[in-house]
Amino acid sequence: MRYKEGTVHGFLALRTVEGKLLASGDLIQTIHGDRLVCEAVFHFQDGSLDDEVTEFSQRTHFRLLKYHHVQKGPAFPHPMDVAIDARSGNVEVRYTEDGKDRVEKQYLGLPPDLANGLMLIILKNVRPDAPDFKLSYLAATPKPRLVKLAITSHGEETFTTAGATQRATHYVVKVELGGIAGVVVPLIGKQPQDVHVWILGGKAPAFVKMEGPFYPEAPMWRVELMSPSWKQSE
Repeated sequence: MRYKEGTVHGFLALRTVEGKLLASGDLIQTIHGDRLVCEAVFHFQDGSLDDEVTEFSQRTHFRLLKYHHVQKGPAFPHPMDVAIDARSGNVEVRYTEDGKDRVEKQYLGLPPDLANGLMLIILKNVRPDAPDFKLSYLAATPKPRLVKLAITSHGEETFTTAGATQRATHYVVKVELGGIAGVVVPLIGKQPQDVHVWILGGKAPAFVKMEGPFYPEAPMWRVELMSPSWKQSE
């Protein structure tokens, strides 16, 4: 941990990579003693919901405590509700299959670098010249399974804010399935797509943009920070 997180309320937009608006969102962080709760929620134009709540500690390292992610509505072919208690190792996945509600419960030995809900925060703390690294991630497919996220820097790219030029580091996040699945999946064409994240460096690093799938075999969607727009008075 290089930069401690604090109270935040940011505005987000979710679009297709072609620019079509899909959902408006909020990023809300609140402090509760030595814990921080971060919620990223998207309300879709078709009524769908993507709500991700991450609770973590931040002493010398970021450490996931609890994670809850809900996806439901027409935008998601397979609605899902994932709950992780990282301290106890208990994982619960609620999903719908063949029109029936199902529940998958497991106890897993979860590693200390589990990054569900923390990836963007961790990337803000990475030095631009840092070597490639990996993080653990619990994927619900819907059966919970641990995978590795291989993260590499692809250099800097330019963007503008109010006409001023800025430079952000472009990170690529690749899912490594491992085991037999790591051999079979590329052959059947279901290897998860890479996630792309842009982070502004400096004294106070900031998330700028992310492109990636929101569920297995999903299209690429783009998340961006937004500024408020005001209605002109008559």
